[in-house]
Amino acid sequence: MTVVPVTVDFCGEIYPVTPGEPFVIGREGDLTLDDNPYLHRRFLQVTDHDSLWWLGNIGSTLTATVADEQGVMQAWLAPGAQLPLVFDRTVVWFTAGPTTYEFDVVLHQAPFTQVTTESQEAGAMTIGRMNFTPDQRLLILSLCESVLRRGVRGAGTVPTSADAAARLGWTTTKFNRKLDNVCHKLTQAGIRGLHGGPEKLAVNRRARLVEYALAARLVQKEDLELLDGPRGGTDGPDTDG
Repeated sequence: MTVVPVTVDFCGEIYPVTPGEPFVIGREGDLTLDDNPYLHRRFLQVTDHDSLWWLGNIGSTLTATVADEQGVMQAWLAPGAQLPLVFDRTVVWFTAGPTTYEFDVVLHQAPFTQVTTESQEAGAMTIGRMNFTPDQRLLILSLCESVLRRGVRGAGTVPTSADAAARLGWTTTKFNRKLDNVCHKLTQAGIRGLHGGPEKLAVNRRARLVEYALAARLVQKEDLELLDGPRGGTDGPDTDG
């Protein structure tokens, strides 16, 4: 069985992938992103075998978040892992240092057809069974703002807690407390990579939250007006967000 044609789309630049030849993405490779020292030389690759296209993580430390275009399916691709590409467009996010990258893998004649229902509408206050308070939603927006305002897929910056707190007019202590609550809520819902031990605070969980929020369509560009609009009172006790 012959695999269907596939291309990689990064910032509007289209890269065809040749069957039988691994397409490598990283600081070096077929798609060279930039000279970011935090990025692996060879990080992700698109390959074909068993009559399917696969996305594999060939790096040693970085992870990637993968989703379909509607945000119905999300996966976390750890080092050494691979997953089949079955959607007509698969979106990939990953973070190296302070920068979050985004690109698409496009299958022409994809083997899987998606059906999106109204209950999966992106941008709702309730995502599936998950509810977010207004402050929690603002926190997520403040972290995703750079990526959402970019306009085209490519690279955006994950702000520090201090910068995101200043954007919201909060203290850093308040921001971090509410970040704890958001990460705990998502972890309880089964989302990996957000539970912060002492060694996993700071940029790691912020970056993972940005990737997941974009993949699951928790926030969209249209929501950014909330950051500049009037803000009401608090959500209540800090334990609630």
